[in-house]
Amino acid sequence: MSDGRALNVLVAGGSSPSGIAVARALRGAGHTVFTVGSDPARIEAAAAEAGDGVVPLACDLADPAAVRDLHASLTERAGRVDGVIHLVGGWRGAKGITDQSDEDWAFLERNAVTTLRNVSRTFYDDLAASDAGRLAIVSSTAVASPTAAGASYAAAKAAAEAWTLAVADGFRRAQSGKSGSSAASGTAAEPVEQHSAAVVFVVKALVDAAMRAASPERKFPGFTDVEELAAAAVGLFRTPAAELNGRRLPLSQ
Repeated sequence: MSDGRALNVLVAGGSSPSGIAVARALRGAGHTVFTVGSDPARIEAAAAEAGDGVVPLACDLADPAAVRDLHASLTERAGRVDGVIHLVGGWRGAKGITDQSDEDWAFLERNAVTTLRNVSRTFYDDLAASDAGRLAIVSSTAVASPTAAGASYAAAKAAAEAWTLAVADGFRRAQSGKSGSSAASGTAAEPVEQHSAAVVFVVKALVDAAMRAASPERKFPGFTDVEELAAAAVGLFRTPAAELNGRRLPLSQ
């Protein structure tokens, strides 16, 4: 846990309403927040909306070299990154199985899976070394009950979940042994406490104030407000890693 300490947190996909809400909440909790998007103008506007102190960064997270450059820049600027909240996503659907297009699959795979792979691989050592390292993604209830119309979307989300849970296993294996060697010193090795965690937030869909204002007659049943997601992201750093690592955390109403 952070025990109230300020941490360096990267919000990937920060231009979205959920990215703005999460960045604002993390900054309000006292953390140093870097919010990342592919479009410089959009991410700058999003950071301004999130509040003073939220730092906008432009990066194509689907480009491994660009993500490595981002990591190098952040390391020089702020030191180790303690948290990554991955909110890059998007929706594509069809009528059934046969009209699931290759273009839609490429879009979903790029946003949901490739960006996550790039960011988590590049920042893995930072998160594993931090005493409050956290990786979180947002997945969908569609993974557990996929439909023919949403086959590509559910498959991409399932792949992202599998990758995140594999990261959790990496943290578990690295942090479940004992530190040091007792052979040379003659003293017992100290247990290594779980201090890094990778988790999956599960929602039916997200809703924000603008969506409610645009459709005041809608009830949005089962949707999760972006402010609830933001509060859950802040809570990750206040909860022991052993209670979080490898868990799917439902936020659906």
